[in-house]
This record gives sequence, structure tokens and C-alpha cells, in this order.
Amino acid sequence: MPQKIRLPEQNSVTIVGRLAADPVLRYTQKGQGVCRFDAAVNRSYKDATGEWQKEVNFIPVVVWRDAAVRCNERLKKGSPVFVTGRLKNRSWEDKSGQKRSSLEIEAQKVQFLQVMGDDASEEGASEEKSAGLNKPVAEVPEETAGEEEIPF
Repeated sequence: MPQKIRLPEQNSVTIVGRLAADPVLRYTQKGQGVCRFDAAVNRSYKDATGEWQKEVNFIPVVVWRDAAVRCNERLKKGSPVFVTGRLKNRSWEDKSGQKRSSLEIEAQKVQFLQVMGDDASEEGASEEKSAGLNKPVAEVPEETAGEEEIPF
């Protein structure tokens, strides 16, 4: 009899990108904050002709509870973020009765990569300042935040 292979389960995602639009904050019926935004993540590559091409992916991110409120207060279109979390598939029915689904990142940690008061237009900011790796973070508590329906 063939031996069964036990595979460890791993669902971990890390992205760095900029917000494609202002974040949207809503509240569940139980009063839990839910912030949603799309992070634009770029990739440059050479095509078959040797020309550089740029590819942009828009990754939906969902942040829960107090971290959702902090993200809504601190982030805006163009804000750079470092997000860690897990992939989650969400299904719903739209207004016309069609079944829809979306794969999104349920954030466990959102690192703000821009110092408060910095504008994305300030190109002269020092690299150290704009990297902002020691700046405040929005962290979601360990327990699963997605217990309720997302009000989007």
C-alpha cells in the first residue's frame, strides 16, 4: 500500500505596492471595522524582443477591526504599503442573482511605508525617510477577523 504524504499547510502572502484608490471603511452589523483597498504591484520584465515591459496587478486587501480604522485614517491613493496576510476566497451573489467570487488578501499586518505628513509628490525625500520601515503599523489580532460578512 502506498504511503500517504503529509503536506504542511501554508497560506502566507507578502506584497509591497501602492494604493490604487482611497481605502473604503465600512462596519459590519456587529460594529467591526472593515477596510478594503487595492494595492497596485508592479513587475518589470523583458519581452521576447528584448524590450522592457511593465505589468501591474491590482491586489484586493481586506483589513479588520482597529487596524481597519488606522488604515483608513493613514492611507490614501498612492500610499506605499507592505502587507502580510493570507489568501482568502470570498463568494457572494450580486444584485442580479449571479454568483461571484474574489480572491483577496486578509491582512494580518499592514506596514505604512510613508511617514505621516509626507506627500507622494515629495520626490526629494530621503530614501531612509520614504522607506519608513520603522513607522507605525496596523496589525490585526491573531484570532481570525473574518467571522462576519464583509459589507461590500
